[in-house]
Amino acid sequence: MPATGESAAGASAAEQAAAAEKPVVAGTTVDHLTETYRAHYRSLLGLAALLLDDTASCEDVVQEAFIRVHSARNRVRDRDKTLAYLRQTVVNLSRSALRRRILGLKLLSKPMPDMASAEEGAYDQLERDDLIKSMRGLQRRQREVLVLRYFADMTEVQVAETLGISLGSVKAYGSRGIAALRVAMEAAQS
Repeated sequence: MPATGESAAGASAAEQAAAAEKPVVAGTTVDHLTETYRAHYRSLLGLAALLLDDTASCEDVVQEAFIRVHSARNRVRDRDKTLAYLRQTVVNLSRSALRRRILGLKLLSKPMPDMASAEEGAYDQLERDDLIKSMRGLQRRQREVLVLRYFADMTEVQVAETLGISLGSVKAYGSRGIAALRVAMEAAQS
């Protein structure tokens, strides 16, 4: 009887060793992720740029998204969903970066206001584009829907999947966002 138990245990260990030697078959391979990086890095950077305001943070977010997808590539079974997974990760990491900034600003002591020179005021006005200012004034979900829908050129269904909301919510946030954007742009131009 002990010999049978040992051979079963030996066979189980041999099966485990054979299974460990077999490569895990997953949809997202390192080569596929490298191709995705080459083809979509700039568009993901642009997506992050519309959600964040400085280039360094955008680059950090996109790099971190690729690192996370690389770490979890065995869980992404469908190669076609790699880009969607990356987009969703960029959006989520951008949200986290903004939350950290807001928390950091709350914790900073408030300095005394300085009077800006006329030159600085004029320079600040030149730097800001009316559209970007108006976009930042939108609610977070409205801004995310508009950025993904019109900048990333995603369908409403893809936007819904990326943000984890219903198709009806995408349509509602989109139409309300466009209406609010139109009002803000008209006010900025007058």
